[in-house]
Amino acid sequence: MKVLLRSASLALAGAAVAACSTPTPTALKSSEMPTAFDAPMTKSAQVWPSTDWWTGFSSAELTALETTAEQNNLDLAAAAARVLQARGQTGISAAALFPAVNLDASAQRSGSKIPISNTTTINSTGNSFGLSLDASYELDFWGLAQDNLRAAQYSARSALYAQRVVALTVTSDVANTYLDVLALRDRIAIAKQNVDAAKHILTITEAKVTNGVSSNLDLAQQRAILNGEEATIPPLEEQEREARYALAVLQGRIPEGFDVTAKTLEGVVAPPVAPDMPAALLTRRPDIAEAEANLISAHASVDAARAAFLPAIGLTGSGGYASTAISSLINPSSLAWSVGASLLQTVFDGGLKTSESDVAKGRETELIADYRSTVFNALSDVESSLGQVTSLANQEALVTEQVKNASEAFRISELQYREGVADLLAVLQAQQTLFTSQDQLVQIKLARLQAGVSLYRALGGGWMVGVDKDAPTRNDFNPFPIPL
Repeated sequence: MKVLLRSASLALAGAAVAACSTPTPTALKSSEMPTAFDAPMTKSAQVWPSTDWWTGFSSAELTALETTAEQNNLDLAAAAARVLQARGQTGISAAALFPAVNLDASAQRSGSKIPISNTTTINSTGNSFGLSLDASYELDFWGLAQDNLRAAQYSARSALYAQRVVALTVTSDVANTYLDVLALRDRIAIAKQNVDAAKHILTITEAKVTNGVSSNLDLAQQRAILNGEEATIPPLEEQEREARYALAVLQGRIPEGFDVTAKTLEGVVAPPVAPDMPAALLTRRPDIAEAEANLISAHASVDAARAAFLPAIGLTGSGGYASTAISSLINPSSLAWSVGASLLQTVFDGGLKTSESDVAKGRETELIADYRSTVFNALSDVESSLGQVTSLANQEALVTEQVKNASEAFRISELQYREGVADLLAVLQAQQTLFTSQDQLVQIKLARLQAGVSLYRALGGGWMVGVDKDAPTRNDFNPFPIPL
C-alpha cells in the first residue's frame, strides 16, 4: 500500500512539474541585430527624440494642435477603452484563483387541504426558513488558472502598448497634416504670384501685337501659359480644404468652422535627431513591445492548453440552517453542513482539447513571425527615414539654387523681351522653368519636414519601456506575485 501511495505521489509530482509554465521561445537572437545603422545621420543631432518632439518645430500652433489631439482624438479614446476591456478580462481570469462563495437565504409558506372524511377537509399551512453559505474552489494544481491569468496580463500589457502606438500615429498624423496645409497655402501663393507674372508678360505681348512688333501667335502662347497657371489654383485650394478637414477630425471635432492660423512653412523647422544602437530600438518602439507582449500571452495560452489535459480537482463546502420558525432559525439543532472533493478527468471529447492546443501553438508560431517582422520593419523605417532626411536636405539646397538662378533668368528674359532683344520663346522657357522650380521647392521642403516627422515616429517618439507613465509595472493586474 505504501509503495502504491508513493508511486501515485511521484506520478502526481511529475505531472505537476510537466504542467509548470515553460519559457517563452526566443523569437529573435541578439546576433541577428545589426551593430549600427547604415544610413547617414547628423553627428551633432540629439540622440532619441523627446516625448514632446513636436515642440521643436518652432510652431506654437502645432504644439496647441498636438495637445488638443492628445485630449480629444477619437482613435485614442477607443484605444483607451480597449485597455479597460483588457483590464476587465484580466480580472475575469484572476477570479479563477479565488473560491466562489454564495449566500442563500430563503423563506417559504405553503398550504394544502387534508381530507379527514369523504365530505370534510381541513386546511394545513406551514412556514419554512433557510440560511446557507456555499463555497466551491477548483485547485490550480496544474497551473491552468495561473497560465490563463498570465495570458490575460500580457494581453492587457499589449493593449497598453497598442494605445501608445495609436498615440504616436495620431501625433505624427497631426504634424504631417498641419504641414500639408501650410505647404498647400505656399503653393497657392506661388501660383497666384506666377499668374500675376504671366499677366504682366501678357500685357507686354498685347502691346507688341498692337504695335505690330509681335504676332498673334505670341499672344496665344502667353494666354495659354496664363490659363495653365490659373488652372493649377482650384485643385490646390481643394486639397488645402481637405487637409484642414482631416486635421479637424484628428482634433476630435467636426470640420465645419475649423481653420489654421499660419499661412506658410517659413519658420517651421525639424530639429535633427539620431538613434543610438539598433538594439536599443527594441525598448523604444511601442509596436515592438506590443508584439512581444502578444507573443508571451500566446505562449501562456499554450501552457494553459497543455494543463487542460490534466484532471480538475475541486473542493466544495456548504453549511446553513433550516427551520419552520424564523425565531429558531439560528439554532445549533437546525444546523446542517457538508464538505466534499471531486476529480474530473476528460476521457473523450472528440479531440476538442487537442484542437484547442493546436490552435494555441499555431497562434504562438504566427506571433513569433509577427514579432520578427515588426523588428525588421522598425529597422527599415529608421534606415529609410534617416536616408530621406539627408537626401531631401541635399535636394532642397540644390533646388533653392535652381530657383534663384531661374528667377534671375526670368527677370533678364522679361527685360530683353520688353526691349526687343529676345523673342517670346526665351521668356516662355524661363517663365516655365521658374514656375516649376518654385512649386517643386515647396514640395521638397514639405517632404523634408515630413521625413523628420517620420524619423521621430520611427524612433518611437520618445517612448520607452518602463518609463512611460502608462506602461504597466511588473505585477500590474496581478493579485499574486506571479513572475513576469
